[in-house]
Amino acid sequence: MRQFTAVVNPTAGGSTGAAALLAVARLLREAGAELETEYSRSLAHARDLARDAGERGRAVLAVGGDGITGCVGGALSGTGTPFGIVPAGRGNDFARALGLPTDPAALARILLDHAPRPVDTIEVRSAVHDRTVVLGSVYAGVDALANRHANHARLLRGTASYYAGGLRAVTTWRPVRYRVTVDGETHDHTGYTVVAANSGYYGSGRVIAPDARLDDGLLDIVMIREAPRRLFFALMNELKTGAHVHRPEVRILRGSRIRIEADRPVPYGADGEVDAVLPVTATVLPGALDVLC
Repeated sequence: MRQFTAVVNPTAGGSTGAAALLAVARLLREAGAELETEYSRSLAHARDLARDAGERGRAVLAVGGDGITGCVGGALSGTGTPFGIVPAGRGNDFARALGLPTDPAALARILLDHAPRPVDTIEVRSAVHDRTVVLGSVYAGVDALANRHANHARLLRGTASYYAGGLRAVTTWRPVRYRVTVDGETHDHTGYTVVAANSGYYGSGRVIAPDARLDDGLLDIVMIREAPRRLFFALMNELKTGAHVHRPEVRILRGSRIRIEADRPVPYGADGEVDAVLPVTATVLPGALDVLC
């Protein structure tokens, strides 16, 4: 029987991550599993809690949204520690990519009974992040600015906060001249964003990279070039289904290592958190995380 440590973001989704854990925790304990709960004070604290639990031979659960999921999963990358997710945030995009159920009973069965599945992670290096590891995607441009607005939204939740953040970001955005190097080959790109996607989802269910796979050892690099704002708003709508990839303004490359540079300070984010500017380098770590899914 597994022993679990749940690392909880107590403010996930604008409420309490603990509330999302309650039903799952009861089912785990009724089945005979041991569960301890730790509340994180920050992402750095969450990493420390996760590593400590893993070193004690426990399976680690991230309870919250993509920020703490990426943080905890990144901390466990390469350690062999079983990693589970209890989705409780605004976006829950990595849980969505894994196909995790929202029903507590179904989720508890997965955490108790399923063998871990190895999935890829992303090593991120920049002037701010000497080295950190994330799970879902690294994105640089208007979407990073939109996500920053969404993270600070107080009245809106979930998809609505991301959509409002996107509208606010696009209205003031000027196209950026990027230099994108994929596995040693450089591409010049002028536009709105560059996304290096391990997961197909970001921004609360938007299908940024429909063909991205979590275990193929590659990143899908999605580049959206300069276009009239009205067209960009149409493209944002198409992100609901992934239909945007058929537009000529969208280019997709694949590779295991990408470096993104720009002609001005451009924000970039990873797994829902935005706290740095380009340049950034992202490298796939194949099969580095053992996920209960």
